[in-house]
Amino acid sequence: MARDLTKPDPGVVLDLLEAFRRSKTMFAADALGVFDALAAGPKPVAALVTELKADAAALGRLLDALVGLRLLQTDAAGYANTPAAQTYLTSDSPERLTGYVRFSNAVTWNLWGHLEDAVREGTHRWKQAFGLDGPIFKSFFRTDESRREFLMGMHGFGRIGSPAVSNAVDLSRFRKLVDLGGATGHLAVAACERYPSLRAAVFDLPEAVPLAREMVGASSVADRVEILAGDFFADPLPPADLYALGRILHDWTDDKCLKLLTRVYEALPAGGAVLVVEKLLKDDASGPSWAQMQDLNMLTATEGRERTLGGYEELLKAAGFADVTGHRTSAPVDAVLGVKA
Repeated sequence: MARDLTKPDPGVVLDLLEAFRRSKTMFAADALGVFDALAAGPKPVAALVTELKADAAALGRLLDALVGLRLLQTDAAGYANTPAAQTYLTSDSPERLTGYVRFSNAVTWNLWGHLEDAVREGTHRWKQAFGLDGPIFKSFFRTDESRREFLMGMHGFGRIGSPAVSNAVDLSRFRKLVDLGGATGHLAVAACERYPSLRAAVFDLPEAVPLAREMVGASSVADRVEILAGDFFADPLPPADLYALGRILHDWTDDKCLKLLTRVYEALPAGGAVLVVEKLLKDDASGPSWAQMQDLNMLTATEGRERTLGGYEELLKAAGFADVTGHRTSAPVDAVLGVKA
């Protein structure tokens, strides 16, 4: 039947009505172990029923839906992971996003369930969803395993964005990069791979250090990246002529961002710089959609927000930085470089 052209196209509404269903289908498949079960190769549904301890008819429906979402494919041997699922959704892949997927399923899904209250009150939803007093990740990650898995999810995410940032911003004049809150070191590694004369350090809380050493140690630039433990809000910052803040400032209020940026400014030599890695909203906040959705995510999960280039420029100049430039990428993160006069 032809669409009534006298009415607006309902496609955008219909798509959003089922958007959360697509996300939850991927989350459920990961939680049930579907992608890991297929990591070694195709399997028939009967084998998956036994391995995953699932109802045969229901599992078949889930598997078919995953084919429709282009996460699985079928052949004579049964169901198989697509290349994207094999790379990003299997637990043994170095590029995996599974930690972020599992955090989204177990945590973000519940926080977003209270989005209306977050908008009414202007505050995060940790207390409402989990009984926690604040968006303190260490309060939620009570085991080394859960912390490691989340950090590996962020590592996979960083492996997508950090090379794009290193290519978008000319860092060739800098000698020493210190990535503050650098987690697994993906940005430090990407920058050192791009700039052979650059040396770097990852500066993060003590609980992040073991995994950072493991991941950096497996890279091709391990001899140029050191791992240091510390709190960037409280401890002296390691010497550098370039500091990086990757997906850090969006967690905090303007006041806390200014405090941190001022500490960075004071630690830098003249001509040094700070590299802020975040997804930038357009000047009028009309997009891109990824940044807008992440902005609402920050509303439910932190005390921070996503910002425009102008917003970061205002913070950086208030901290003392004179020359501020923005660099947009096609990845889930952009970059802002602030230079000390």
